[in-house]
Amino acid sequence: MSIDLEALRARFGGDNERVIHDRDFARVASRLFDPKGTRVAPFAGMPTLLDAPHRTVDWNAPDLSGLDVALLGVPMDLGVTNRNGSRFGPRALRTIERVGPYNHVLKTMPTMDLAVADVGDVPFRSRFDLETSHRDIEATIAAIVAAGVVPLSVGGDHSISLPILRALGRERPVAMIHIDAHCDTSGPFDGCKFHHGGPFRQAVLDGVLDPERTIQIGIRGSSEYLWEFSAASGMTVIHAERVPELGIARIVEMARRTVGDAPVYLSFDIDSLDPAFAPGTGTPEIGGLTSREAQAILRGLAGIRIVGGDLVEVAPQYDATTNTAHAGAQMLFEILSLVPFSPARAAPQP
Repeated sequence: MSIDLEALRARFGGDNERVIHDRDFARVASRLFDPKGTRVAPFAGMPTLLDAPHRTVDWNAPDLSGLDVALLGVPMDLGVTNRNGSRFGPRALRTIERVGPYNHVLKTMPTMDLAVADVGDVPFRSRFDLETSHRDIEATIAAIVAAGVVPLSVGGDHSISLPILRALGRERPVAMIHIDAHCDTSGPFDGCKFHHGGPFRQAVLDGVLDPERTIQIGIRGSSEYLWEFSAASGMTVIHAERVPELGIARIVEMARRTVGDAPVYLSFDIDSLDPAFAPGTGTPEIGGLTSREAQAILRGLAGIRIVGGDLVEVAPQYDATTNTAHAGAQMLFEILSLVPFSPARAAPQP
């Protein structure tokens, strides 16, 4: 193959040095760069989740008008069973630069194709009381849902998913795609059933989560004996060791078939990733998903009726390289990237 160097120089050199010829790429660049060819530095300005605009909300009289998606911090880790620290997860994700804004696989710029804002954190009344914190989360999510806005939450420990599901599933139980090392369907620990190891058991028993339309992906570790509820209730469970055998395309097919056209909650625990990719978490388990596998699964879900989601269990004090927070921010971006393709955008929220 011979290269026509003069033709390349004519097309990309001289006065054309800043011209982007591909129509889709030019559309992306036109939204990011000013006429002088400059864009805001990724390390400048106030840090927000996915660099989305910040929106101050008075939670006593919340105004969420005009939003499609609310990115919400949930800095609470009172439900942990092992190492704490995921209360710092939202702050850690807000410091991450260079995630998005363009998803080259799904060809969307979700923070620009949608009206997205970082609406701050849940206004907790107590930093000590788990059940009170759960009520605060439920009330905050309920306000977001009532405004017709999709909530995407950043925890915090995985117990935050229970009050979120209670708000989303008030009218009817929702389906769920759950990517995690653990099923989180165990019974009480130390007399408490609201810990991060059992939110989805309680959500089913509360009637807000449909177990037959729930799939759990990446499950592994030494606590299998605690999770019989998953199979007994009708959940589909894909253990991590089966991922190479099944392949990503098959797993995506199973997930899409399981949830069907139901409203779907997508819950992503960062410990679903192998500790080689995400060591900064409270309950790391070797043998997990690679970051590329997780991205491929999420991207394959475009078109599901997503009505909410979360990214949980980033604990930055165990994250010396910030790789875990970076992976968490990327997975949050992948979840957000599904929203433009959701039929739920044109339908009433549950």
